[in-house]
Amino acid sequence: MAFGTQESSARGRVTVLGFRLFYETFGQPERGTVLCLHGGPGVPHGYLTCLSDLTEFGYRVVFYDQLGCGKSDRPKGTSLFTIERAVEEADGIRRALHLGPIHLLGNSYGGMLALAYAIKYSRNLRSLVVSSGLASVPLANAELRRLVAAMPVGTRRTIERLERREAFHHPDYQRAAMAFYRRHICRLPTWPRELSRAMRETSRPVYRTMWGPSEFAVLGSLRYWDVTDRLPQIRVPTLITGGKYDEITPRVLRAIQGGIPGSRLVIFPNSSHLPMWEERERYMQIVGRFLRRHDAA
Repeated sequence: MAFGTQESSARGRVTVLGFRLFYETFGQPERGTVLCLHGGPGVPHGYLTCLSDLTEFGYRVVFYDQLGCGKSDRPKGTSLFTIERAVEEADGIRRALHLGPIHLLGNSYGGMLALAYAIKYSRNLRSLVVSSGLASVPLANAELRRLVAAMPVGTRRTIERLERREAFHHPDYQRAAMAFYRRHICRLPTWPRELSRAMRETSRPVYRTMWGPSEFAVLGSLRYWDVTDRLPQIRVPTLITGGKYDEITPRVLRAIQGGIPGSRLVIFPNSSHLPMWEERERYMQIVGRFLRRHDAA
């Protein structure tokens, strides 16, 4: 089966919780619908559109830009940027687009959001795919700091020195952060243009409010978020994926697997945070076969 980014079959805006959100769909729901939740928080959905490959398995694949980023509305202030509201927003998209029971796939922060959604709305799910997501920000933050400590000494010292000064926008800090990203977010020698564009278009208000000033300086409202003890409430078929070199490390992913009864974990040996790009064909095959096993769950 040959994979390549598909042409979108529909796009537009729908009103959810009082705001207009941009959505984009690919394919037809011959076997069902996959709703995809992007990460960041605040990185527009475009970097995930490679997941439209799943149309080859007979699925409609749906994306949207969460409130405050991409082509969706940007409210005044930051008080609406919470994961609790984002759960209701995701279900609002599902209902506004008349998707019915869905397969839910979330990447990175979107994986956190997918877990939170599944805890509250398992009844609306056929299956759950957590792609480099996390159930505990404190655990993930500890692992991020461990990865920073393992960077080359010059990079590590630059990060630590400029963090003490809170100089997160200093060019040297940005260069050091990019060295981390190329090791732990995407290891491809040339990044896909969709990823580079999404990174450039990240909503700073959303990202800074919820996560923090950088990927490994977690100072935002999510810094204490932890649903590990609620994972056993998720009773839908669950696939957890990640990369060997992922910033969301295998340790973090194993904690999710240990909490969700019957869940399956797949670690991609040549990937970091985005195996859907780094090992694209194998990723799609594994996810596509998982979805097909649970069409009627």
